[in-house]
Amino acid sequence: MTFLFSLWAVFFALPSCGTSTSSEPQQQETVIVEEMPVDTIDVIPADTAFKYSDVVDKKNCFILISKPEYRLYVCEVVEGDTIKRVHYPVCVGKNKGQKQKKGDMKTPECTPDNPFVITEIADASKWTHDFGDGRGSILSYGHWFMRLKTPGHSGIGIHGSTNNESSVPGRGSEGCIRLRDDDLIQLKENYAFVGMRVVILADEE
Repeated sequence: MTFLFSLWAVFFALPSCGTSTSSEPQQQETVIVEEMPVDTIDVIPADTAFKYSDVVDKKNCFILISKPEYRLYVCEVVEGDTIKRVHYPVCVGKNKGQKQKKGDMKTPECTPDNPFVITEIADASKWTHDFGDGRGSILSYGHWFMRLKTPGHSGIGIHGSTNNESSVPGRGSEGCIRLRDDDLIQLKENYAFVGMRVVILADEE
């Protein structure tokens, strides 16, 4: 089934922006599992999602993250229409609402006409973090950290959930977007690139 959203066609008229950094994320992660809400829109089931070979040009793709649904969608603009290619479950900030400051446990939001952008895809396979739960400093970010340019906030990115996959889907981070490690690898290998636009919808949307 093909889902068309012509409203998003204007999205790719926007210029790309952003610069790269290479430091580890400043965000600290906590784990709180929450049930996934009942779906309110049709989506492509995981077992029938498009193969990567079906994507005409990943440079025409962008990421759409729905905080209420705990889902990350990869969408492609094709001949003026926007098609959902694949989706993955995610874990977002523990608290709802727009991020205001470091430590408020919220994931920042943006609109299609002012999207975030991936500025770096860093190898995070050896990055560790101490969650304060007695396990000590452990691998925490999956293989990749896709750093986002989010004006007013630093250390926000899309990454894996090594040793914390039970938090996906749900709410449990201080602002970052967590994927299951296998999904993160698939996203990086097949779709993601530096300069890719990322829209994170508000909790009310």
